[in-house]
Amino acid sequence: MTDTVRVRPLADGDWDAVVTLERDAYTGLGLSEGPAALQSRAAASPDTCFAVDVGARTAGYLLALPYPPHRWPDLARTEQPGAAFPPGNLHLHDIVVAPGLRRRGLAQHLLHHLTATARARGDERISLVAVGRTERFWSARGFVPEPGVVPVGAYGGGAVYMSKPVAAAQQTRARPSLSPPAPTLREVS
Repeated sequence: MTDTVRVRPLADGDWDAVVTLERDAYTGLGLSEGPAALQSRAAASPDTCFAVDVGARTAGYLLALPYPPHRWPDLARTEQPGAAFPPGNLHLHDIVVAPGLRRRGLAQHLLHHLTATARARGDERISLVAVGRTERFWSARGFVPEPGVVPVGAYGGGAVYMSKPVAAAQQTRARPSLSPPAPTLREVS
């Protein structure tokens, strides 16, 4: 791929592309949500929703929003304005890359960006509901199924709730001190 790849915040002008990508990816699974639901999820957490461009083309998108662990958005409903959940768990609701541009690392660009965003926000975990037999794809990216948590409702049979911890930022190694360690004090009774 010789074109520049860029991950950026989702913008108002992206919705035609997002709706088309989402419809094409999920209609066959019976999981397409429609524009109002998609836009409500992005409005609930605009700082955690992104587009990926290849050159001048919008090649994919990612929608994520804070959600309590072991819960997920209801596909049949929009998010309520102002109903925000506290940080801690960032739920990756939707990620789609255009069919002709898959297997080129674009989803990985989006996931790296999401992980850095989650880390900066102080989130401890990223969760998702794997649909359409994608559990293996997500497992290869560090997500593990959570036993006993079964997505019900519109996500379809075989949906799997998965999560992974948000790794702490790598810190540079401190130089070893030439001073001896400070003594440890113990309380004596």
